[in-house]
Amino acid sequence: MHQALYRKYRPNVFGDVYGQDHITSILRFEAANGAVSHAYLFSGSRGTGKTTCAKILAKSVNCLNLKDGNPCNECENCRAIDEGTTTDVLEMDAATNTGVDYIRDLRDNVMYTPSILKKRVYIIDEAHMLSDSAFNALLKTIEEPPDHVLFIFATTEQHKIPATIISRCQRFEFRRISIASLVERLSYIAKSENIEITKEALSVIAKTAQGGMRDAISLMELCAGAGGVVTPEQVNKILGTSSYDKMCSVAKSIANKEYAVLFDTINEIVSSSKDILVFFADLTSFYRDMMVVKSSASAAYLELIDSEANLVKDACSQFNMATLLYHISLLDSAYLNMQKNPSTKRLCAEITLMKMCDPKLSESNEALLSRIASLEDKITLISKGAKIDETIKQSEQKKDTTSSTVSVKETIEVPKVSTDNKTSEMTEIQDWNEVAIKVSESDQSIFGFVNKSRCYYKDGKYYLVCENEFVKNLLSTEKNKSSIFNAMMLCEIDISSVSQLEIVINIKNTAKKSGLEEF
Repeated sequence: MHQALYRKYRPNVFGDVYGQDHITSILRFEAANGAVSHAYLFSGSRGTGKTTCAKILAKSVNCLNLKDGNPCNECENCRAIDEGTTTDVLEMDAATNTGVDYIRDLRDNVMYTPSILKKRVYIIDEAHMLSDSAFNALLKTIEEPPDHVLFIFATTEQHKIPATIISRCQRFEFRRISIASLVERLSYIAKSENIEITKEALSVIAKTAQGGMRDAISLMELCAGAGGVVTPEQVNKILGTSSYDKMCSVAKSIANKEYAVLFDTINEIVSSSKDILVFFADLTSFYRDMMVVKSSASAAYLELIDSEANLVKDACSQFNMATLLYHISLLDSAYLNMQKNPSTKRLCAEITLMKMCDPKLSESNEALLSRIASLEDKITLISKGAKIDETIKQSEQKKDTTSSTVSVKETIEVPKVSTDNKTSEMTEIQDWNEVAIKVSESDQSIFGFVNKSRCYYKDGKYYLVCENEFVKNLLSTEKNKSSIFNAMMLCEIDISSVSQLEIVINIKNTAKKSGLEEF
């Protein structure tokens, strides 16, 4: 008879519980030293190991051959608990037994000693479903139970548990399991079950599971049901989710106001019987990733693979932060509206995507902020940058072709340069990373190169010092120079009297050729 994989691979010892070391280490120590409390409260999202740890703890306190706090799973007590043949370990579902009468019967039965085991263990699942009167009936029993009784409460909604109950329990909060831990466990199960699945497909499943091990294992078993090698495309097709490539394409279509492409996307989702709600949830998640990368210029926090990180960086360069926040508010509002009115999902989705393309179609505060942010950038460039193209052309003609490879010094904190009066000293521009961030708003691909460079000013010239010849050639193009100049103006660095921007490698070589003092 087939057994679901999440049941087959349920941990039997604390060491097999993934992602909850902060809890299992304490429980194992308490069991090994006979210091188990009389009542525990396990809280956390679904599939994170609450009931599993409760069962392992029940076996640990009753095991005849305890091994470093872990049950042996071989003695008669452990086997009786695993097979469910003992009445001394009771697992109750509070969702179907919410009444006070049931709890009163339980309270009366706790006075009886265990029939076979050392301790009588009550595992109350979904404990938040108990009524207030039922909780009140348990108060005194939980506070001072007989020595042979152990209570373990498990809940996904701790805030619904009365404070009087929480204060009488030893509380543990189960965290969502990290994507890396989920992938590691899924890989082990796939290998044991001879399931052929790519690492990228495992990552997609782990993200969809949202930190739940049980969900992750169930989804992998579902995707492997058709046989053959499980790929990310197959996972997205079976689960009805959208790939990162698709989300990046949609985001770029929004930035370029490609209405036809967006309407085709919605039509494709409807025609394939996929859920528009799932699509909007995926798109919201992708926008959240763009917001994180935009604000921190790093994708490490998001636990993305390299290809996904590059897609997010590429897409977020199309938007400023105000526009991202405006789009996220639209997506969130549309998701709630589609949940309330399922019959209008398609219309709501299409209208929302149109508003995302053009802020003028919305009168919300977020839309106005998005429009204002774009106007501010344009006004700044128009007011300060009328001579940018001419300046850059002059710079191209006078560009210094001499180069050398030398490491650049760390940033020295000095005041930002005002070029109203030409200074005779080589001065470094302060907070150059702010300029780099502004550059990333127009072109994310050169952000890292600009951020690692340093900029100096002397006698009407700016000198951008790069790491090597490759970076110098990359930033010396007319397009990239224009992006850097625009970013400098947006950061209120005065370039009105600057004759040119030179891209160099070694500032000392440049100083010699330009008659400047070395420092």
